[in-house]
Amino acid sequence: MEFLLINILLASVPAIVIIVYIYRKDQGGKEPRLLVFMAFVIGFFAVIPAAVIEILFAELGVNFRGILYDLFRAFVVAGLVEEGVKLIAVRLFLFKSRYFDEITDGILYTITASLGFAFFENILYSFGPPFVLIARGITAVPLHASASGILGYFIGVTKATGKNRLLIGLSAAVLIHGFYDFLLFTESWPAFFIFPLLAASVLLLRRLYKLARRRDLEYRSGAAPAS
Repeated sequence: MEFLLINILLASVPAIVIIVYIYRKDQGGKEPRLLVFMAFVIGFFAVIPAAVIEILFAELGVNFRGILYDLFRAFVVAGLVEEGVKLIAVRLFLFKSRYFDEITDGILYTITASLGFAFFENILYSFGPPFVLIARGITAVPLHASASGILGYFIGVTKATGKNRLLIGLSAAVLIHGFYDFLLFTESWPAFFIFPLLAASVLLLRRLYKLARRRDLEYRSGAAPAS
């Protein structure tokens, strides 16, 4: 029992740290904590439909072999399905909220949903050795946050401008997520490239977040943000 509790703690800490960090960085009107928690819960339960769809999609890839099979698993089964389900969850349950009124809100809510998703996945690993959860905390959790945060920027732009940018955001998130999984599937030295990939995606997210803040200020000052 003690071992399991330690693993659950390891599973939850990375997600909590990132949520607190991004919430405190919110320079606009602070989002209601209950709605932020709701985003986390929505992401948590989004794992269930994602898992069902992944199983169905995996059947489509049975005829692929070698690198083609790994590409299909990485970009379609994992990347497209997981980021697509997160997009649908945020679009259905959070997008229409009156509190979702800035581009940065799209980043905050989508990251939070993605961390609920990552937390559920981590729980599944809680019955294994702690080093797996530590490794996931360093790599998989930031991967979910950065890829989905970039998606969240484009969700926020769509809400703020009325111009649909969801496909751009989804494509970016799928590419990042897919490359991450594909590198891990090699189970050899190319897997170490996940670290520069994570660094690049985090830097891109930081840049988009700064851009979102600037555009939100323009929006609040009465100037329509550029698309």
